[in-house]
Amino acid sequence: MENQQVEKISGSCLCGAVTFEVDNHFKLFHLCHCHQCQKISGSAHVSNLFVNKEAISWLSGQEKIHRYDVPGRQISNVFCTQCGSSVPYVSGSGRALIVPAGTLDDEPNIGPQNHIYMEDSRDWHENIASVDCFERYTD
Repeated sequence: MENQQVEKISGSCLCGAVTFEVDNHFKLFHLCHCHQCQKISGSAHVSNLFVNKEAISWLSGQEKIHRYDVPGRQISNVFCTQCGSSVPYVSGSGRALIVPAGTLDDEPNIGPQNHIYMEDSRDWHENIASVDCFERYTD
């Protein structure tokens, strides 16, 4: 039997203090619109990938990671204490590693599969596909 090597994908926080590699074998990709995820991201939703919890290798900065567990929910905000950006973490159930998609340096093996908690979705997000698009920031 051949020993198949799993492709790795690298990632980091915004400042680069926390770096990691994770198996590019994601099983789920949710866009979560719940109120807590809106507060965590400061936006309409988070974009989270799910993979086996053993799939990560921390390369640097693990001591800079802080975890805040939302009381009464299985939601956490896990971030770099130096720059505040999100980093991967083990789910509250302990069954999966949750990887914020924006932390990855390359494209994951899957794209978004669904939107969840649409009952909490922001009204202004409904028509987002119809707004003007620009290659870079514009005044």
